[in-house]
Amino acid sequence: MGLLKRTTIISRAFLLFGLAAIIIAVLGGRFLFVQVSKEIDDVDLETLANERWTNNEPLHGERGAIYASNGEAIAEEVTSYTAFAVLEDGYEGAIDDPEGTAQTLAPYIDMEEARLAELLTSDQFQVELGSGARQLSYEEREEIEDLGLEGIHFRPEPKRYYPNQAFASHVLGYIDRGSDEAIMGLEAALDEELEGGGGSMSYQVARNGVPLPGSDEEITDAYDGSDVGLTLDSNIQLALEQAMTSVDDEYNPERMNAIVANAKTGEILAMSNRPDFNPNNYEDITNHTNFTVSDHYEPGSTFKMFTMAAAIESGEYDGDEEFESGTYDPGYDVTISDHNDGEGWGEITFDEAMERSSNVGFSKLVNEKMGADTLYEYLDRFGFGRETGIELPNEAAGLMSESDLDAMYTAFGQSSAVTPIQQIQAATAIANDGQMMQPYIVDRIENSNVNETVYESEPVLAGEPISEETAKEVREQLVEAVYGENGTGGAFQVDDMTIAGKTGTAQIPSENGYLSGHDQNIFSFLGMAPADDPEIVTYVAVDRPNLSADESGTQPVSTIFNTVMHQSMQYLQLQPDESSVHGEEGSSEGGGIEVEDVTGDRAEQAAETVSEQNLEPIILGEGNRIEHQYPFAEEDVIDGEKIFLVSDDSWEMPDMTGWSARDVVKFSTATGMNIDHSGTGYVSDQSLEAGSEAGSHDSVTVEFVHPDDEEETDAEEESDEQEEQEETDED
Repeated sequence: MGLLKRTTIISRAFLLFGLAAIIIAVLGGRFLFVQVSKEIDDVDLETLANERWTNNEPLHGERGAIYASNGEAIAEEVTSYTAFAVLEDGYEGAIDDPEGTAQTLAPYIDMEEARLAELLTSDQFQVELGSGARQLSYEEREEIEDLGLEGIHFRPEPKRYYPNQAFASHVLGYIDRGSDEAIMGLEAALDEELEGGGGSMSYQVARNGVPLPGSDEEITDAYDGSDVGLTLDSNIQLALEQAMTSVDDEYNPERMNAIVANAKTGEILAMSNRPDFNPNNYEDITNHTNFTVSDHYEPGSTFKMFTMAAAIESGEYDGDEEFESGTYDPGYDVTISDHNDGEGWGEITFDEAMERSSNVGFSKLVNEKMGADTLYEYLDRFGFGRETGIELPNEAAGLMSESDLDAMYTAFGQSSAVTPIQQIQAATAIANDGQMMQPYIVDRIENSNVNETVYESEPVLAGEPISEETAKEVREQLVEAVYGENGTGGAFQVDDMTIAGKTGTAQIPSENGYLSGHDQNIFSFLGMAPADDPEIVTYVAVDRPNLSADESGTQPVSTIFNTVMHQSMQYLQLQPDESSVHGEEGSSEGGGIEVEDVTGDRAEQAAETVSEQNLEPIILGEGNRIEHQYPFAEEDVIDGEKIFLVSDDSWEMPDMTGWSARDVVKFSTATGMNIDHSGTGYVSDQSLEAGSEAGSHDSVTVEFVHPDDEEETDAEEESDEQEEQEETDED
């Protein structure tokens, strides 16, 4: 029995040993397989470990900024903040009172208290707090931080910001916050140039997320997008925006558009549309169309200047020749009528046809003088029927009719459709002695990564459709249209400057012909100044304004045109006409004061230096020395102009009462403050009181009032006081 027992024990031992050997062999083989292949069930263990213990952080490439011609950023990337909550128990800086935090925080992030409390009690390490907690401004972050809520943290994120709100909104477009997609305008057209490139940084971390000492970092560099400089003059653009807003508020038209251009170069100095929008709050947008380049319509009588130019250049124009106005039967079973219900003015000359805006006269020029083919040949030379090539997206080519009958209607602005930017381009030929300049709005593109200018614009001659002599003769006729005894453009006379231009009252096609009614037209004006040698060409169109019975369509249009022309003359330092009589020696460039460089000087000395130049110093801050100034050194300014001298990051808010729009823009540029505005004219009120503490992070709203409005208000107040006094006397 002892031997049998021993044999059994030995057998079992061998069996166990064998089993152990098999298990060890299997496990060893498995370990060896895993070590060699680094895989389990097709899962790459090395990759899994790297993912688990490697932290990857994206590196952001900043989107390029867009600047106005004076260097002021009108679209830029700024730092915003996203609030989130840490919930992990025992983690330093975690939520300690979910219900109380929800009650306090909910109003600041536009979330229901119950929903926020639910998020703050969820089983997660940390939670996002909804759309209302994203893209917070620095001031909004400070407001939440001041609540002293434990467990609420912030991370910085980039945000596209438009400091001037609705300023040139259709020119700029916007960036969709959800998709980061560029929508509309230059943001979309130049997206490839503006968009930066992202990079990344990876490093090894311990279980608690702390970087391991000595671990290698792998970095893929990010790069910033290019900066874009525009031809837009922020002073002229602001004047245009103010005037457009004033007309929009008073007349509530269907839509409006306006363009201001440099007649010599084709540079777009200002461009605006209504309805407009604030790119910072693009969710409220109602109009996605930049009417100035993407909309074509029958222009009305502004087109007569190009018909006259074609007739003169072709040798088929005799201004002294007379014709019978009123109605005209050209032989196509149609009757063409003058705008005074076909009554006309009897026999008048063709020169008077421009002054009186006679449809009959211009249709006769085509049908009886130069012919349809000649008209269309010259309109083609003027660029109508094709895109101008301006850098803005979705430009329309327009539509030119081709029949003999259509040519007679095209002659006075019907039948064919053109864009506002086409009219601006064509008008530069008349303003610029026959040389037609291609409109452009991008001045330069700069690669900010290497500080290199990769694109710089130059004026481009788009053609020479007419001679210098023809251009001058057309301008003379356009002056008569504004200043002549029978001119239709009398409302567009501007103090100290001779205007050459033409009104337009375009009919609007409908299913049953054209719309009819006192205010059912597109009212417009295409003008240039100074008339003898124009520097500026401006087009304004107001579609179906709400007019009273005694108002004409020229009133809302002239409000915009006259304001912009007057202020443009000041901004561009054009001297007033030496004569108040149109057609004589006009304005010329020059006569500015060159600002001295006072940066680094003591504040008192800087103010004295500026005053000695007969300029007005405005010192901002309590610092001993001037850190920067605006206008910059060596810039030309006019006598008595304000020069802003900044000596500190904070200052007392100045009293802006009586300041012009130009003064307000300069103040914004000098300080970095965001300015919102309403009305036109001069500052009458401001949201930050004079003497209150202010800084570059602040915003101020200013209200402009036109001097004429102030006089009316004063007169009304005096009348009210007189009535009250009379009532008191009667009592």
